[in-house]
Amino acid sequence: MAEARPLRLLALHGYRPSARRFRQRTGALRKALRGCAELVAIDAPHPLPAGAEDDPDGDDPPRGWWFSGPGTFEAGEAAAAPAGLEESLSAVAAALAEHGPFDGLLGFSQGAALAAMVCALRARGDPRFPVAFAVLVAGFASRAPAHGHFYREPIALPTLHIVGDTDAVIAAPLSRQLAQCFVEPVVLTHPGGHFIPAAAAQKKAYLEFLERFCPGRGQ
Repeated sequence: MAEARPLRLLALHGYRPSARRFRQRTGALRKALRGCAELVAIDAPHPLPAGAEDDPDGDDPPRGWWFSGPGTFEAGEAAAAPAGLEESLSAVAAALAEHGPFDGLLGFSQGAALAAMVCALRARGDPRFPVAFAVLVAGFASRAPAHGHFYREPIALPTLHIVGDTDAVIAAPLSRQLAQCFVEPVVLTHPGGHFIPAAAAQKKAYLEFLERFCPGRGQ
């Protein structure tokens, strides 16, 4: 009998970091998921303008998935002309095709918002996004009217939503509003702020959710 393989999650960083920085910041999470799931991070396609981060690395610029204004992003802004989303959806589709197969998505902050949009497209049958579930940490629903179509009907894809009660970047109510866009979401709150928690309580919740999708266990 073949040994069960770990799940593979395509990981989408938040606004400003890069795939490399995201890997550096998720060491505790990767350790917590060892043997159950592996994370494969990709870069958002849009470098941010110079000066967008205090200590920019010339060969690893901060990046974003879309902009609410020229070279800027605010999660709470109902942007009249958001830019860059289609390129990011194409980048996710390309990563799934070129580096897959993947079982699900893990997104943080703006990356979680993007992952939720991918879930909506997947639930409608979009063949570019063959994923079965998503873990959304500090996520939110885009307020841009042009993005409203993603949330018009309940998204029928399994999701685990991680909400920080003291998150000062993406306030907890925004993450809970995103969870309400899904059918039967699993919601885990933690007392911390804007980060991916990996203490014992969260590790247990991640593993219980992911076990539903482990090969050989059925869904």
